[in-house]
Amino acid sequence: MPKINAATVTEHHALRRGALLAAAADLLLSGGYPALTFGALAERTGLARPTIYSYFRTRDEVAVALCEEALPQVAARVERAVARERTPRGRLVAFVRAQLAAARDTRHRLAHAIAEAPLSAAARQRIGELHQELMPSAVPILTTLGHPQPELAARLLQGVINAAVIALDSGEPVHRTVRVTVAAVLDGFASAPD
Repeated sequence: MPKINAATVTEHHALRRGALLAAAADLLLSGGYPALTFGALAERTGLARPTIYSYFRTRDEVAVALCEEALPQVAARVERAVARERTPRGRLVAFVRAQLAAARDTRHRLAHAIAEAPLSAAARQRIGELHQELMPSAVPILTTLGHPQPELAARLLQGVINAAVIALDSGEPVHRTVRVTVAAVLDGFASAPD
């Protein structure tokens, strides 16, 4: 019987799964999706390939699991930033700034590597669902601001934020990108158009 390295079998499995996901994140960050192989995971973790297959059947499952782990952390960060603000405009600015701050950390680089990966349609759909389920929406903020089309405006706002992330990824200075994005958001979304 294999040796367990925790107080319970459940804790042992959670530790191994965490080690596999940490190794997968390192591989993605250092070499992109092609570097994420079960052989490389085995080498990084010291686990046998059959053991890895007992946790994940495919690389797509690993990518989805990484998103399941990272998205709640990013969402919590955005929600905390928004909750600290007292005014609707302040909450809107916090929403934008928190997402752009998250885009500059390791989780974003990981998300970028996953976004560039040749994932199956099912994996892409699941990641999209996770994003919808877990990431906070700007709809309540825009509703409070009196926007007549808050759902559409929230989708467009996310497009502006995504464009700012692409600008950051291409080397635009952080301070300038954040300043211009916040100004565009306040000019375009904080007032209720006719």
